[in-house]
Amino acid sequence: MIYLDYNATTPIDPRVFQAMEPFLRSSSERYGNPSSGHRIGQNAKEGIERSRNQVASLLGCSSSEVIFTSGGTESDNLAISGYALAHRDKGDHIITSQIEHDAVLNTCRNLEKTGFQITFLPVNEKGCVDLDEMVKEITENTILISIMHANNEVGAIQPLREIGEIARERGIAFHTDAVQAVGKIETKVDEIGCDLLSLSAHKIYGPKGVGVLYVRSKDGKPLPLHPLFHGGPHERGIRAGTENVPGIAGLGQSCEIALTEMDEEGKRLRRLRERLIVGFRKEGFEFAIHGDLDHALPGTLNLSIPEIEGEALLQALDLEGICVSTGAACESGSIEPSHVLLAMGVPREVAKRAIRISLGRMTHEEEIDRAIKIFSKIVDRLLDI
Repeated sequence: MIYLDYNATTPIDPRVFQAMEPFLRSSSERYGNPSSGHRIGQNAKEGIERSRNQVASLLGCSSSEVIFTSGGTESDNLAISGYALAHRDKGDHIITSQIEHDAVLNTCRNLEKTGFQITFLPVNEKGCVDLDEMVKEITENTILISIMHANNEVGAIQPLREIGEIARERGIAFHTDAVQAVGKIETKVDEIGCDLLSLSAHKIYGPKGVGVLYVRSKDGKPLPLHPLFHGGPHERGIRAGTENVPGIAGLGQSCEIALTEMDEEGKRLRRLRERLIVGFRKEGFEFAIHGDLDHALPGTLNLSIPEIEGEALLQALDLEGICVSTGAACESGSIEPSHVLLAMGVPREVAKRAIRISLGRMTHEEEIDRAIKIFSKIVDRLLDI
């Protein structure tokens, strides 16, 4: 198999698995409940705190601002609903964009049902929000802005620093869903100016089922959030429940690896993406690229081929051993075209032809060259049908 769907999920890096293993084996005496006072429990707690420091180093924040969750979706829900419910007395207006992940969009839609006012900002043909339009939408009741760092389908990178400045000048909290960005491009919370940030381990070669919500602190106190879960005082009282210690250990190691390898890996992925594009052009079939590759994640390529439905191409590629997607993994199987591409002004029929190719750490030149030949063969066959 040639796996070209890294934006959906990544395989666990062997170094990450190695970091997780001691917390799964009884012989290591690290399998305990981290809230227990005995040695085995405290060994587990030490593992959590080590990982918290590793995450903090990647984000450029204090370790006390790192809250472990079950993944990106929970982090997004906790950030948006948690902040909105805790600050409803200050206002009821939230600004987000039309191309957010469903974890953000559906959280906002749910809040809308309870009386909150939500503005879904449009984007341009590159997939970026208009800052002037954002400023126009801000009212005295605006309490939160939530804009993703990088889009999961086209890789578009948003102007977060400018958004952070706009929010800060007006006393509005700023959340970013950075699930696709963390570990791929630099994501320092102070440079971005965000108050809340979501990330997920399985997008950066860690395990599924664990993530982080960064929560900015002021005078040693975290930004008030209404908890989604009610239980014990875990994670500074923000996220109740016994922590997923092996998963957290894996996430921490993923962040440590990303911190040292991210820049070089980004350059390598850009070269591989360019090799793929040049190869497609040499094969002579027509295709359109959606988004601006100069301002996108290094390993993401969204394209459409005239007269070929994206789902048909995906299935044909799968039969030949190539894994791609037609959009967000959680929307797989939907007969509707990508909401991201539609928001970017891509015609509906073209959007239905789109596929997403996403490269990663285990992608190599030989795979790219094989994929080019297989793509060309399949395109020729589907065009002849």
